[in-house]
Amino acid sequence: MVIQGLAAGLSGAIAGIAPAATPGAAGASGAGSPFGGVLESMISQTTALDTKASQAVVGLLSGQGVEIHDAMMATQKADMAFELALQVRNKAVAAYQQMLGMQF
Repeated sequence: MVIQGLAAGLSGAIAGIAPAATPGAAGASGAGSPFGGVLESMISQTTALDTKASQAVVGLLSGQGVEIHDAMMATQKADMAFELALQVRNKAVAAYQQMLGMQF
């Protein structure tokens, strides 16, 4: 699926650029977790929403008592989460490319 491809690409990018957490460096989230951990968490939540949406659609189509509005809300949540993950990835790639172009 597309989400697994996005997850694999982001995981590879994270492994290449995410530094180890240092005691004095707190992340923007305030919890002290590195950016890579936040991305991995976001990807896992996106994957969970996608799985839930797929189950809701299958339940709706097979007549297992899933209401159409529940299936639509689950698919919209999964779509929104995927779009957010995609935009975060795009911004991270753009920032990385901008850093590559800097003169030192």
